[in-house]
Amino acid sequence: MSNKYHAIKTEVDGIKFDSKKEAARYQELKILERAGIISSLEIQKKFELKVNGFKVCDYYADFFYYDNENETRVVEDVKSKATRTPVYRLKKKLMFACLGIEIVEV
Repeated sequence: MSNKYHAIKTEVDGIKFDSKKEAARYQELKILERAGIISSLEIQKKFELKVNGFKVCDYYADFFYYDNENETRVVEDVKSKATRTPVYRLKKKLMFACLGIEIVEV
């Protein structure tokens, strides 16, 4: 079954992903985690975005993990041209402005 972006929902390890591309990225990250390159992989991690103490919205990262080689936390979102919507672009800016977090797009 496809969604409004014509992505096909895919299930891997009992987890339902919005697209084949996102499911494939999950499988890649699991391999990296088993190899010890990354750790603490989380899926759909919620970030609350506040401005001046007022909650504006929530952002759900496709993936959140620790990069052991670079010793950094990574927030990753699987994107296509169609899913880089104005709302997403605003949330991406808010993530950086409010939390100092740069979203990595794959």
